[in-house]
Amino acid sequence: MTLAKLIHRAVVPIFIGIMVGCTGSNQQPQARSQLTPISYATGGNGYRWANVSIGGGGFVTGIYLHPLQKDLVYIRTDVGGFYRWNAASKSWIPLNDSFPQSQQTYYGGEALAVDPNNPNIVYMAAGKYSAWQPKGSIFKSTNQGNTWTKLNIDLGMDSNDEHRWAGNRLAVDPSNSNVIFFGSRHDGLWKSSDAGKTWAKVTSFSPNLTPKIGILGIVFDKQQPGLVYANVYGDGIYKSADTGVTWSKIEGSPKQPQRIAVPSNGVLYVTHMSGVSKYANKVWSNITPDGNQAAFNALAVNPTNPNQIIVALGQSTYTKIYISSDGGATWTEKKASIKHTVPWWDDSMFSLWTSAIEFDPKIPGKVWLTDGFGIWQTENINANSVIWTNYQQGHEEIVAFALAAPPKGAALLSGVADVDGFYHNNQLNAYPSKRFDGIAQLNNANRDTHSIAYSQSDPLRVVRVGGSRWNSTYTGATSLDGGLTWTRFPSFPANTVPVRVAVSATNPNLFVVTVSKGQAIRTTDGGANWSAVSGLPNGPEGPWYWGQPLAEDKVDGNTFYYYSDGKVYRSTDGGASFSVVNSSVPSSDWYALKTVLGVKDEVWLSLDWKGLFRSIDGGKTFAKLPSIERAHLFAFGKSPTGSSTPALYLYGKVTGMGSGIFRSLDSGQTWASIGSPQNPIGGEPNVMEGSWQQFGLVFIGTNGRGIFYGTPDSSKALAALSSAEFGAGRSYNAK
Repeated sequence: MTLAKLIHRAVVPIFIGIMVGCTGSNQQPQARSQLTPISYATGGNGYRWANVSIGGGGFVTGIYLHPLQKDLVYIRTDVGGFYRWNAASKSWIPLNDSFPQSQQTYYGGEALAVDPNNPNIVYMAAGKYSAWQPKGSIFKSTNQGNTWTKLNIDLGMDSNDEHRWAGNRLAVDPSNSNVIFFGSRHDGLWKSSDAGKTWAKVTSFSPNLTPKIGILGIVFDKQQPGLVYANVYGDGIYKSADTGVTWSKIEGSPKQPQRIAVPSNGVLYVTHMSGVSKYANKVWSNITPDGNQAAFNALAVNPTNPNQIIVALGQSTYTKIYISSDGGATWTEKKASIKHTVPWWDDSMFSLWTSAIEFDPKIPGKVWLTDGFGIWQTENINANSVIWTNYQQGHEEIVAFALAAPPKGAALLSGVADVDGFYHNNQLNAYPSKRFDGIAQLNNANRDTHSIAYSQSDPLRVVRVGGSRWNSTYTGATSLDGGLTWTRFPSFPANTVPVRVAVSATNPNLFVVTVSKGQAIRTTDGGANWSAVSGLPNGPEGPWYWGQPLAEDKVDGNTFYYYSDGKVYRSTDGGASFSVVNSSVPSSDWYALKTVLGVKDEVWLSLDWKGLFRSIDGGKTFAKLPSIERAHLFAFGKSPTGSSTPALYLYGKVTGMGSGIFRSLDSGQTWASIGSPQNPIGGEPNVMEGSWQQFGLVFIGTNGRGIFYGTPDSSKALAALSSAEFGAGRSYNAK
């Protein structure tokens, strides 16, 4: 598979449908934006790196509570890795951040298993896409996920693919911690008998596997040693009474099981695509709540009361939650009262595509729930109206499409998938007050913001484009106050997906928009009327596209630039027409074209492993920077005091310095390492911007691990770094 196709697959839609209100919910007062404790990673030359506080926004596909240790809780996510709960600060600790970009597939959470006999040992199956290299693998930690050891098993995994919200493919035998099973999507059942040191495929187990889903779950009977069940989606439930040596299919089992559970009384409960079933005394019973033969997924049985069960409807926008105290004979729908800890969350985000529900084994009445946006807790599941509180601190999983850090207004504007984007009006370690408006509030038309741009002559004049994949409605909006409030475009061409936007440096009403698989368009009146742009090739397919091919000259309001397939195009008539000015630069599937603040005709082009290029004559000629071996991302930012040369940031590889994150204060002649070995920001970094308000501040947006910011952590370190970069005039490695 080509890189372009892999990039396009970088994120599969997290959920389908329009958000609707939760049945029976009563919204509590919104939480106020407040500073939240931030976990920093130390970078080179005095830098610190941390997540921009947003508050979730990604699919949490599983939750796991250790049976022996109170408050030892893990979550898995489809594209953002795994996290562990910190009960003291009520926050989540990311556990995958040490993986570099070369191992970005390991940010996909395929499965997790705790050792039920040892609270320190945990296993994770990590792999985002089976087509990527390296393949997925299983890792072991003996310190609750602080560090990981890769095990000798490499299998195709797809944490962001079909039925990622269901089942659990990885399980440790409670009767013998040396025994581990892993049910693969593509490669059958695997077993380790030595706590993960070696693995062998279980050849005696050969069910009919549904492509891309395979073996969805493994569950041990805690009371009967050797008894284990396997959930094979599309085929049914299998069991083994001899720890997996031999297997047999349970006749009459549901064909499309999603989750299975075996409480202390040995009863087998199953949620499936047609309801809820129970297997006791070798007899199957239909125990679906209300006789509703719909898809059910989330399933939990109280570890201290095997007759108390919770189930939830499957992947829908109107999830209902039911509880039974008599083994499924009768059910009660549990109404929800929502309490938010993130200001921009609303009630419709509760139980939207509910994935997992689990009882807390140490606190009676406490239940955890995960869904398409994050994590919830209730302290009393038995209440008539259950109060659910979302706990998102530290769980940053959004996918960033676009970033802007203009010289006026908010420190950051972010365009993201699924939850639109944010005007970061508070400090970077405080949640934004609200999401972007102006589009989303009109028929929920906009759920993604693909691109953000502002006019150099008036940075508070901002344009953004995006839309809704769910109903194929696309448009954009303009802002007069730096992105705080928005007005929807008066018009936009039907059946057109906007991908990138660039705004004239001198005329905020003039902007050019590239579109998916079509000709670019432009407007001269702020989006009231549109006309075709001539001279450019059709744009790449969007919206899952990460290239940055379009930029405006930062001085000349009539000049725009565009890159495609080894050619640089230029327009000098306000974007009405483009022509090729350079056809000698390399072709690359990953690229970004940018211009420089306050400098006419200066154009920079990054081409990933093809390098970083600079033009000072409007793109007619380009010079390759000799020290740059890879330019995956780059950005410009505010100059240091006493200089007029913008800071230049690079995510890539510098000769003699290796791969990492770097900064140059002399247009790329010399470089300083500012990245963190502990957190190399390896979770598919796809966009980078430098601040034009604060020297040294730089942002990196990822494909599932939120947005990171790096900044010198003290004035002393900042002074030393600036002096070294200016005075020494040489490259050096981080101390």
